[in-house]
Amino acid sequence: MYELFFQKLNEKILFSEEEQTIIKGYLTTKKIRRKQYLLQEGDVCKTLAFVEKGALKEYTVDEKGAEHILQFALEGWIISDLYSFMTGEPATYNIEAIEDSEVVLITKSAQEEIFKKVPKYESYSRMQITGAYLAMQKRVNSLISLSLEERYLYFTSLYPTIVQRVPQHMIASYLGLTPETVSRIRKKLAAK
Repeated sequence: MYELFFQKLNEKILFSEEEQTIIKGYLTTKKIRRKQYLLQEGDVCKTLAFVEKGALKEYTVDEKGAEHILQFALEGWIISDLYSFMTGEPATYNIEAIEDSEVVLITKSAQEEIFKKVPKYESYSRMQITGAYLAMQKRVNSLISLSLEERYLYFTSLYPTIVQRVPQHMIASYLGLTPETVSRIRKKLAAK
């Protein structure tokens, strides 16, 4: 079950067979059914999750019961409430499977041990966190500077696979729009 994990790892930095064996010794796997939680708000996030198969979403629910999606994660992506994972404080987000999924999990203590035994893994982790931060900056910039139509087009050009696999109401939530607004945008674009 670790095939994609090690494929993605080696795309960034080449790890020897010995290093991969050490890393594998610290990993666990979990199958998550559709609509099952990997993490619930209020629990402490104890793992980073690498998606081997399936799709997950990270979100919060406001006082009116509306869902606000922060992140999607498909195969090859990492998902976690990073603040909770790093600080040990309760999570502010839920992580739930959109499809039946399989994830590779790493705990904070396991990650620290890998950093000691396989120093290249710390460089890989830093690259992952930097990439996630840059993606978050781009998302915030698009939310504050693009029109609704431009925001939708930017998202669909950046993440065409998500558009194919995730329901429209979830995409609307991610974009901070109503499903009706997304529907109007799609009709307008189709008419062009």
